[in-house]
Amino acid sequence: MIDAVQRDPEASYDRAAGATEADDATVAVLSAQLGRPARGRPAVVHRCGHGLPTVVRVDPRLEDGTPFPTTFWLACPLLRSAVGRMEADHEMVRLNEALAEDDALRAEYAATAERYVAFRDALGEPGPPLDGAPTAGGMPKRVKCLHVHLAHHLATGDNPVGAHVADALLPMACDAPCVDVDAPEAP
Repeated sequence: MIDAVQRDPEASYDRAAGATEADDATVAVLSAQLGRPARGRPAVVHRCGHGLPTVVRVDPRLEDGTPFPTTFWLACPLLRSAVGRMEADHEMVRLNEALAEDDALRAEYAATAERYVAFRDALGEPGPPLDGAPTAGGMPKRVKCLHVHLAHHLATGDNPVGAHVADALLPMACDAPCVDVDAPEAP
């Protein structure tokens, strides 16, 4: 068993911006990981110790012009499951309480949201605000989706909520690749 999912000390917005669009074989792996066809011209921005995509960057709009809800998408099934357990354990409630009580955290979260929006907008035409917020995951007012925050943090090293989730979950052990890259199963 290896610590397959770890933070990448080189993660940054510049590196995430420079990631190239996934080839057909990688899209097949992503689709198998997600259990549905991958969309939004994904680019892998973080990989696990087995070499598989952990986080992908997705264009702000799909090929047909439909807005995509987030820029960074968590692909790793093991991480998605662990984050889902954190959400079911009401971690978002605790984080929203912390945002309400901690001025420094609230300021850092708001600054993170501004950097996220600038990065996303540089990728292409953004979609309309979701739930009245111009970002994903509830930024900058609340915490809505821990998956988005962890993906954002793993891709860029930026996001205090994602860092909190990473502190709780990483490094994450994994004994084998979740997908056979030579024969990924199509959803």
